[in-house]
Formats: sequence, C-alpha cells, structure tokens
Amino acid sequence: MKEKEKESVSIVIPVFEEEESIPHLYSAIKSVMERLERVYEIVFVDDGSRDGSLRVLEELQKKDPTVIVVAFRRNFGQTAAMAAGFEYANRDIIITMDADLQNDPNDIPLLLEKIKGHDVVSGWRKNRQDKFISRRLPSMIANRLISKVTGVALHDYGCTLKAYRKEVIKNVRLYGEMHRFIPVLASWVGASVTEVETTHHARKFGRSKYGISRTIRVILDLITVKFLQSFSTRPIHAFGSVGLLLGFFGFAIGAYLSFAKIFLGQSIGGRPLLILGVLLIILGVQLVVLGLLGEMLARVYHESQGKPIYTVRKVLKR
Repeated sequence: MKEKEKESVSIVIPVFEEEESIPHLYSAIKSVMERLERVYEIVFVDDGSRDGSLRVLEELQKKDPTVIVVAFRRNFGQTAAMAAGFEYANRDIIITMDADLQNDPNDIPLLLEKIKGHDVVSGWRKNRQDKFISRRLPSMIANRLISKVTGVALHDYGCTLKAYRKEVIKNVRLYGEMHRFIPVLASWVGASVTEVETTHHARKFGRSKYGISRTIRVILDLITVKFLQSFSTRPIHAFGSVGLLLGFFGFAIGAYLSFAKIFLGQSIGGRPLLILGVLLIILGVQLVVLGLLGEMLARVYHESQGKPIYTVRKVLKR
C-alpha cells in the first residue's frame, strides 16, 4: 500500500486510576506509531479516576496535539468509556487497549496487518500473565460459553486489544457492560470477525479492577446478548413459543382430568395435577401476552428512532 493510501488510526484507551502506567504507555504507543508513519490520534477516556491520572493526561495533551482526553464526571464503567472513545475517534481504524501496560503497543502493527480484508480483529492473550484460579480459569469457561451461545468463535473475549473499522463500530451501540461482546454486536451488522495472537504482560503498577465476581455479570450479559441477537425484532417468538408449549401441557392435563371426572367418576378436586394444569395454562397465557407487549415495545423502539432493522454494506447505482 502506498504511503498516501495508508489508513489512519485512532487508539482508544479507557483509563481508571492508572497514574503510573500512563506515561510508559504513551511513550510506547508514540514509538510504534511514528515507526509506522501513519496519521493517528490517541483518545484517552478518563473514567472518573480519583488519583492523578487526569492530571497526567492533561499534561500529555498540552504538549502533543495527537492526544485527545475525554474526562468523565464520575466512574461510569469500561463500557461507557469505550462508547465515548468511539464517539470521539475520527480515524479509519479504531484500536482499543487497556491502560495498565498488560496489552503491548508493539502488537498494533499485527492488528493493522490482520484487519486487511476484515472488519474486526480481536486479540488473543494465548500466554496470559494472570492468576489461574481467579482470572484465567473463569475467562476460559466464559469464552467457550460465549462462543457456543453467540456463534462467534473467539478464544479471548476479555482482551481489550482489538481493532475495528470505523464504519462498523459507529453502528454499534453499547449499554450496560457490553464492551466484552463488541465482536458479537459487530457481527450482527455483517462485520467480518477474526483474531490474532497478542502479547500479554504481568501488571507492573497498581492493582486489577476486576475479580471473580464479574463471572455472574458476564453470564447475565450473555443472556441479554443472546436474546437481543435472536429475538430483538420478534420477541413474540421467544415468549409466545414457551407460552404455547406450557399452555398445551396445561390444556392436556385439564382434558385428562376432565375425562377422569366425567367418564371414570374419579375425584380430582384434591389432586396436585389439577393445580399444575391450571398453573401451566395461566403461565402460558401470561407469556403470550408478554410476547405481544414485547412486540409493541420493539416497534416503538425502532419506529420512534427511525432505527432500521437491517444494515447496508453498499449501494450501486448510476
């Protein structure tokens, strides 16, 4: 590719209390990007740090016009920081990475090379330098579960070091704690997703902001992602199917008990099966009604925002 045709790069870095790491990370990124000779910018998003992180970022921005600093009023979480970084990034390719020096800026050329022909490149910390029980084991289980449920097979969803094409990531809306599912969200709009092995370093400064408790949040987020992936525009199919199934079994139980009462003369008033049948019918009706309400909410959501239910890759016309 000729020099003038090289795609520009935005590097988005969420920051939360990484005062000691920031100068080292900044120097490493500058060294790599100047060697690549590309137009670039570094977007730091301070997520309400209570140490001196913001002060350090402000000093960097004063002396370097390629640095952009977005400062939150309080801590909103990594997903919000990612979303803000994407909003303020203006280059062709957007690379995300952590501020704790565990991601290696020297892997940036690998991502840029791999993204040729793809829309999303996810880093894979094959030799991860973290504790096995509290960090690596839960991550391995979560990665396999997410890949199985979503159909987007990646070894390392938790790796922040990723590269995205701007036209793809700008169509992805992030809420809650969905940052780890960005490759899945991007695949919904037709993005080509791949991965590349990256270097992972042990933490040098500070302490990790994550613990084993995040596993529960990942599972809950995965349920949300799966529902949105499969039924966001047709919730009646999710709730209605289960409702009809439960209603069918409830009706079958009711028919059997009616036959036993009318033709066999059996007493059914005190039988637990009668309570189960009535319960299944009530649950079935409730789920069908819930599906209909979901359908109305989905239409209000899409129509009020003018949000399309499809994405267009290109338009060819005279």
